[in-house]
Amino acid sequence: MSAKSGPFWDMIEGRRPAPPAAQLLGWKLRALDAEAGTIEVEFAGAPQFLNPAGTVQGGILGAMLDDTMGPAAMAFLGGGHIAQTLELKVNFMRPGKIGPIIGKGRVAHRGRDILFLEGTLFDPAGKTIATASATSRIVQVD
Repeated sequence: MSAKSGPFWDMIEGRRPAPPAAQLLGWKLRALDAEAGTIEVEFAGAPQFLNPAGTVQGGILGAMLDDTMGPAAMAFLGGGHIAQTLELKVNFMRPGKIGPIIGKGRVAHRGRDILFLEGTLFDPAGKTIATASATSRIVQVD
């Protein structure tokens, strides 16, 4: 990747650590197309994320989706802006389990000050765990 600036690019290019929430979720970049606003990431479905039913708790899956779509938006915005989540809707299809969880996110539409985002989580077999849509405000980085 070319040298880019801003908090997102500093993390991607190793100039700063990932945010604590991303570290907790085991966030790893797999693929990124900043111009298209698409990303593929991997999370670690860890035992401490399990609910009483023995599956990854829904709020953790929601956080994974947010941490898939947000980075897609920040890459798309180029570095001088962040995407502040205003609304997040999650649909659960099947349980998340211990092990890798793959997230794919994309910028569906950009308005003047708002982004519309979409994301999906998959298990290692490619089956959909959960989907989400989000509305984010474009905010300039100080």
